[in-house]
Amino acid sequence: MAAGRGAAVLRRAWRERRAALLEPRYTPLVAACLCLAEGGVNLWVIRRVPYTEIDWKAYMQEVEGFANGTRDYTQLKGDTGPLVYPAGFVYIFLGLYHATGRGSDIRLAQYLFAGLYLLNLLLVFRIYCRTNKVPPYVFFFMCCASYRIHSIFVLRLFNDPVAMAILFLAINLFLEERWSWGCLLFSLAVSVKMNILLFAPGLLFLLLQQFGLLGCIPKLCICALVQVVLGLPFLLVNPVGYLTRSFDLGRQFQFKWTVNWRFLPEEVFQNRVFHAALLLAHLAGLGLFALHRWHSSKENILTLLKDPAKRKPASPRLTVNRIVFILFSSNFLGVCCSRSLHYQFYVWYFHTLPYLLWCTPTTKLAHMPKVLLLGVIELCWNTYPSTVCSSLSLHICHGLILLQLWYGTAPTPVSHTPPPSRKPTATSRKAQ
Repeated sequence: MAAGRGAAVLRRAWRERRAALLEPRYTPLVAACLCLAEGGVNLWVIRRVPYTEIDWKAYMQEVEGFANGTRDYTQLKGDTGPLVYPAGFVYIFLGLYHATGRGSDIRLAQYLFAGLYLLNLLLVFRIYCRTNKVPPYVFFFMCCASYRIHSIFVLRLFNDPVAMAILFLAINLFLEERWSWGCLLFSLAVSVKMNILLFAPGLLFLLLQQFGLLGCIPKLCICALVQVVLGLPFLLVNPVGYLTRSFDLGRQFQFKWTVNWRFLPEEVFQNRVFHAALLLAHLAGLGLFALHRWHSSKENILTLLKDPAKRKPASPRLTVNRIVFILFSSNFLGVCCSRSLHYQFYVWYFHTLPYLLWCTPTTKLAHMPKVLLLGVIELCWNTYPSTVCSSLSLHICHGLILLQLWYGTAPTPVSHTPPPSRKPTATSRKAQ
């Protein structure tokens, strides 16, 4: 009798444990445990793994020029070359410059970036709690198992994590329908690093669907105003120099750092025709997704330009999953078509991968291939220097994710079955 009760308790505990790993409703519990674990992991990494100097010293040299009174953007330089980031980067890293004793206290900077890592993780988990799509066991691979992401945050001190943390805060505001504040923070993230613009096509689509053309103009003005205000000290001195340097879309990347195009000859990698082809592929992908995956109404996509109150039929309400899917897929299309991906760029889309993989219906047998994809992508980003095999593998993984996004989110065709024919009644038979 007692043995039977004990076995029942064990079975119930086992069922609950499986549920905690597989059911998205347990995401808050798993997220809390992983955040606590991540605090310890980051402290261990900071104390045990040697810091690697790459860009931190150059960042400090660039903002030191601003601190000393230089307002001509073209004159702000560091050991790695001229400053190429917008003005928001200068202000944020100027604060770090003063907080760390002119950038000399590296250990304090690492602790600050560890705090940023945890804040970023909390913002990401809040999004996943709202979407209720990803099984909680996947988050272990998003947290403790990624060596490269910990390195980007606390061992390299890049500016990419700063931009992404602000971006995830903006997305949380979009989910709360605080569009104006979200646009303000989105523009602030762009002012730290331009990769945030990869989310811009998706955001524009959402603004048009939510407000129409006239209604989204004030939101776009907020984004523009933030850039003007932040860049004003430089725009007053050398506007052309600031705009061409901080928003240089044609900047050449070094072949030795590329993660995604190692299998190409360097001549092709640097060729402008290749860059134009990637841009066309990016625009085509955005157009296809906007027409066939983001736009769910049967009406022409141009109806998004109308006032939402005047649309007939009315546009479907923006749900949490719709907002997240459009933004994350917009960014992922840009990553797939990037002219080059450097190692720190992994953080551009790393935290969105679980959603992109599990936002589509998943059978029990499909979980393992998706986890395998995460593992192969992590392996590709941890291969240094990149190889032909790692670059090709990364593109194959990206292609598989795109395919499952395209086919897994296809609208269900509506079957138009004719109504069942009525059997002739007795009266009608007599009439015949």
